[in-house]
Amino acid sequence: MEVFVQILIAGGVMVAIALIFGVILVICSNVFAVKKDSRAEQVENLLAKSNCGGCGRAGCAQFAEALVKGEAKLSDCKATPAANKEKIAALLGGGEVGEDTVAVVHCNGGNACFDKYDYQGYGNCLSCELIAGGVKACPVGCIGKKTCADVCPHFAIGVGDGGYAEVDKEKCISCGVCVSNCPKQIIGFIPKAAKVYIACSNHGKGKDVMELCKHGCIGCGICAKNCPQGAIAMKDGLPEIDYKKCVGCMLCVQKCPRRCIKEH
Repeated sequence: MEVFVQILIAGGVMVAIALIFGVILVICSNVFAVKKDSRAEQVENLLAKSNCGGCGRAGCAQFAEALVKGEAKLSDCKATPAANKEKIAALLGGGEVGEDTVAVVHCNGGNACFDKYDYQGYGNCLSCELIAGGVKACPVGCIGKKTCADVCPHFAIGVGDGGYAEVDKEKCISCGVCVSNCPKQIIGFIPKAAKVYIACSNHGKGKDVMELCKHGCIGCGICAKNCPQGAIAMKDGLPEIDYKKCVGCMLCVQKCPRRCIKEH
């Protein structure tokens, strides 16, 4: 009987200690709790929730918290639609919304670009780039070994029969993963509503470009001279499109002798 009483007493003491520690934990959790801004959850619900990391954060939840704290810019996120960004800006009292964008590959050389050597290694642009800057004669030519396609979380980019990467604008959410992983840095963003884009990144002189690629821009300026809206200007040997002026008449696409202005 005495043993049973001792067991009950010991059990009661343990329960009492557990209750005391439980109360202490509750008090500490309330006293030392990190106060979360209720707006963070609202912002997160308005984000694309792709968790692509294109903004430089681990995911949309972290980006939402950074926005609320003023540690990030709304324009850092390319994936969220402009309409939702406007709602976020209103919620946070401001912020640069920007317009919806899509990624494009500023190259259409591929098989039309001459090779420097016969590459037999692992089929990846990053590994190929380690050997003399890649297999392509053009220093900024698409290697075409599908690094961008391998890293795209939405399967929005691939290498076709032409041997160069192309983006499916209907699938692209503008997360920027392909942009940051391209060793040639020839993938960029244009407005999603854009009708045309420049598919070349070589700023070299015409004669030099012709020796490297059959599709490379030779800087002739015909596109700029013929644009009725004055939306194209030559800059350092390459045409540059002012999308605020471009109406998508396609005259530049028709006039380009090298076919390096492409319909989007």
